[in-house]
Amino acid sequence: MAQALWQGNWIQRSRLASGLVLFTFAFFHFLNIAAGLVSPELLDAMQEAREAVSRSLPGQIVLYGAFLTHGALAIWQVAMRRTLRMSFTQWFQLLLGVLMPLQLIQHVVYANYAVRVMDFDADMSSVILMLWSSPEALQQYLLLLVVWTHGCIGIHMWLRLTRWWSHVVPYMIGIAVLVPSLALAGLVTEGRRMWDFFTDDGMAAEIMADYNWPNAAQAAELAHVATIGLWVFFGLLGFAFATYLLRRGIQRSRSVRISYVDGPDITADRGLTLLEMSQLKAVPHPSLCGGKGRCTTCRVAVLEGAEHLPAPSTAEARSLTAVQAADNVRLACQIRPTEALRVKRVYSPKGRRQVHAAQGEEKTIAVLFLDIRGFTARSAGLLPYDVVFLLNRFFDAIVPEITRAGGSVDKYMGDGILALFETRDTQSSARAGLEAAANIGVALARFNRMLASEGEDPVRIGMGLHAGTVVLGEIGAAGNAPRTLIGSTVNATSRLEAKTKDLGVELLVSKDIFAAAGLADPDLGFQTFELRGVDGPILALPLPRASGLESLIDSDAPTTR
Repeated sequence: MAQALWQGNWIQRSRLASGLVLFTFAFFHFLNIAAGLVSPELLDAMQEAREAVSRSLPGQIVLYGAFLTHGALAIWQVAMRRTLRMSFTQWFQLLLGVLMPLQLIQHVVYANYAVRVMDFDADMSSVILMLWSSPEALQQYLLLLVVWTHGCIGIHMWLRLTRWWSHVVPYMIGIAVLVPSLALAGLVTEGRRMWDFFTDDGMAAEIMADYNWPNAAQAAELAHVATIGLWVFFGLLGFAFATYLLRRGIQRSRSVRISYVDGPDITADRGLTLLEMSQLKAVPHPSLCGGKGRCTTCRVAVLEGAEHLPAPSTAEARSLTAVQAADNVRLACQIRPTEALRVKRVYSPKGRRQVHAAQGEEKTIAVLFLDIRGFTARSAGLLPYDVVFLLNRFFDAIVPEITRAGGSVDKYMGDGILALFETRDTQSSARAGLEAAANIGVALARFNRMLASEGEDPVRIGMGLHAGTVVLGEIGAAGNAPRTLIGSTVNATSRLEAKTKDLGVELLVSKDIFAAAGLADPDLGFQTFELRGVDGPILALPLPRASGLESLIDSDAPTTR
């Protein structure tokens, strides 16, 4: 997950790191102002502690380096954008990013330039008092609020990649609202206190002299410096948009026109795949694998312009051959049009939700099939309610062993189940599958002892356990499509379970499971099985009792590779 949080190129990572620095500074700045609610002494103490870091040479380098880096990269990304088509959240964050320098430049001039050049006393109470008698107090608070909101949106867009963020979002929203609210209350409290002192007879001149407030000439100089800073910012922003417009003009001269049958005509940049063009122009286009060339749901019939396309790559040709596609059919995620095309989407998106990559993903996991042996004959003499009662008691005994190991039951199939182990990685999935199979054997023995005490015959089972790549996705009609899995691995696991009946064993474990689990490969007596509907033989270990798997798991250790 840490790798996912820091993914992207060096520009994206640098912008993230600089943004985190600025957000941290804004957080402690808010807390500093909020201290005015408690006492002036705490306000001053927190400012001294904060400035011991932020006004030190390393702190200044980090802080202003982050400010310049974040601003420069933001302007660079505006200039380098392919399109201004963005979500509302992205537009809102961009607007906040533009508004920040308009206020931040003035803040830097008065809080840093005035201190270093004019020896102005930047004590927090002095700054608040100077701002209190003018609209600047509200403007500077709005500055911090803009920075805070911009940072909160960025933090949310970043951390939503994690599994735990959704659980803490309600608490984070509370903190996000509470911190600036406390800062506003602290600002008002300290501003009123200092203004009462300032308006006392004879105190105004003394306070101004004590804090070394700038005179009229110095104030004019500060305003001039702030104006120069604003013009520099507007110049850079104008340059960024001019660069964007220039690039868009060049791109349009190099663009290509795509006409969809029963759809719109679009113009898109050369160099993109046809699927990327569809997505960029909001043209509904199925793509279950997310444009990775691992499915054929995005395929199109090229009606005009096919002669301008290069021949299919080996991977694309293999996929098209598998579905016996016509000669003019291509995968939209693999072709990059350079001349005008007229195409027809093979799968129409009409009447069905648009398919996204999130609805289908490949994973290498452990899969378990379990079936009760001889249940049809056993249930023939039972009343229907008795059959339901027996099955529910059986599942109550074994399913907790699957969930306890980290797995889940994908579906119940009468007297059998299909379970999958979708954990953080392939190794943990395989180990979870092995643990669940062993514990099911123990739970079954315990369940059968209970049946024997009630005068009932024991339950016999057969299980197949295998690891491989499956496709997890929503399968079913629109509005009623549960998440499930398909693939050759599922079929192979089912065939292994069926083979246990011929062998008279309780469990067949494929060698792939041991390899995926990172366990050593001793001579366990693997047998080769040719399974119907499965390409190639599968090595598997038959176990008369699934509980015997415990000793193999405990005795093996992960191999170092």
